[in-house]
Amino acid sequence: MPFSKSFPKTVDKSPYPRWEEIYLSDEEEKETEKRCRHENIALMKECIEDAKKIFSEKKLKDFQSDVINAAIALFEKRASHSVYWKENKAKEKFDKLFREKD
Repeated sequence: MPFSKSFPKTVDKSPYPRWEEIYLSDEEEKETEKRCRHENIALMKECIEDAKKIFSEKKLKDFQSDVINAAIALFEKRASHSVYWKENKAKEKFDKLFREKD
C-alpha cells in the first residue's frame, strides 16, 4: 500500500480547509527510505563516536557492549523514523503541486 498523507488546503470563501491526500509513488517511497537509511547509518556511527568520547572523558571503562548501549540510547533520541521522512516528502510534493496551481 503506498504511503499517503493528508494536508489542509485553504479554499476561497470557506473558513474550513479542504484536505488533500498526497500519495508517494513506489519510486519516491523507496528513494526516501534509502535516504533515511543512509542518514541513520551515518547518525549511528556518530553516536558510537560520541559514546566513546563520553566514556573517555568520564574515565569509564569502555567495554564494547556498554559503548554500544550508550550509542543506541543516543541514536534513539536523535534518529528520525522513516515515516517522518515520508511525511516530509509528501509535504514537499503537496507544496509543489498546489503552489503551481495557485
